[in-house]
Amino acid sequence: MKDLLCDGFQETVDDYLIRHRSILDVMSKLTESASRVNRAVTKAVTNCGCIEVEAVRQKIPPELDSLESLKEHMSTHVKGKLCDHCAEILEDEIGRNLFFLAALCNLMALNLYDILLKEQERVACLGMFNFS
Repeated sequence: MKDLLCDGFQETVDDYLIRHRSILDVMSKLTESASRVNRAVTKAVTNCGCIEVEAVRQKIPPELDSLESLKEHMSTHVKGKLCDHCAEILEDEIGRNLFFLAALCNLMALNLYDILLKEQERVACLGMFNFS
């Protein structure tokens, strides 16, 4: 079922991507959409105030007994919760980002679902060493 959703989305993108079909257009739109995702989070902090960013150095206790327990001590630096308005804007921007990601996959003859599966397997296999 999930592969049908992902494949269906990728097919829909292919059907409706007409104006920005050039690889250069798709790459620049993907980058622009990622910037808009960042901007939506920034606006939630600076304009709305529904969330705050309280960034400080991560505090890792010296008596840490395992790498697995490290997650319990790491902060996201996000305080609060997105309001409905900011959540809707962020969802829209993430959706556009996914649109252009699927478009890039289409132009490169890649299957987004297969990429997701490979990445899931890689993350599961490497675990917390994935992005260390």
